[in-house]
Amino acid sequence: MNERPLVSVIVPSYNRAKYIEQAIESACLQSYKPIEIIVVDDGSTDDSLTLLRRFEASGRIRLFTHPDHENKGQSRSLNLGILHCVGDYVSILDSDDYFAPRKIEQQIAFLEKFKNVGMVYGQGHAVDAEGRFLFKVPGDSHTETSDPNNLLLDCYMALPGGSLIRRSVFTRVGMFEESFRAGQDHDMALRIMEEFKVAFLPEVAFFYRKHGESISANGLETRWRTGMQILKRAKNRYPYEKCTIRKRKAVINYRLGQVYWTRGQKWRSLGYLTASGFLDPLRAARVLLGSKI
Repeated sequence: MNERPLVSVIVPSYNRAKYIEQAIESACLQSYKPIEIIVVDDGSTDDSLTLLRRFEASGRIRLFTHPDHENKGQSRSLNLGILHCVGDYVSILDSDDYFAPRKIEQQIAFLEKFKNVGMVYGQGHAVDAEGRFLFKVPGDSHTETSDPNNLLLDCYMALPGGSLIRRSVFTRVGMFEESFRAGQDHDMALRIMEEFKVAFLPEVAFFYRKHGESISANGLETRWRTGMQILKRAKNRYPYEKCTIRKRKAVINYRLGQVYWTRGQKWRSLGYLTASGFLDPLRAARVLLGSKI
């Protein structure tokens, strides 16, 4: 009887003493086995490293840190975890999120059946700091076309937590971009879809925590400026449709305009908002009429 494939769960962690235990437990209690859990502490200054060392001493995780316990960013931490993992499949879990109990079992069954698929992902449920439900990502009506144009235009995929990836995929597409301090998940998802078929499994895969300390709640200017770099790299790497490039550029300009408007930098904001309107007049009109962007 063949052995079941090993799954490597990689958890990048920075100052998550409040949430990291639940994240690790959700991986430990998966209905599927065998799983190895690799946690990379990114220079935490709270009590999370002490907690992680207790998990390591119990044999439940493999723990890594950067030299001199430096803070190197999430991409460097993810890459360190990937370099040390030995599983046939890789799943990434942010340290403040947590898996649904059958997440890995369901997704590995899918990838074992459909050998032509490089990555599968499921639905995430956004929750607040106390775990109360907020919304679904993506929605119940979502279907996957495996067309990178759609993913470039609208980052609908929850790559951390929601996905399971063949480890061999990273050999083809490379590692996470370490110069990015935001948006590295979108960049990686694009590179994967440009090279491999991607599928959506309509099951709840993980719970995505929204709280004031989360990376996504901070550094919006960095996020959208990185988004422009991601767009330029994508354009040079893959034959995206011209309208996709134009519309994505419009979205990024709009978001940067929002950032500067909230800071009171009105004239700077208007430059970006005007550029967004010229790039995608129809979407600009919908925004003016009250539709969401």
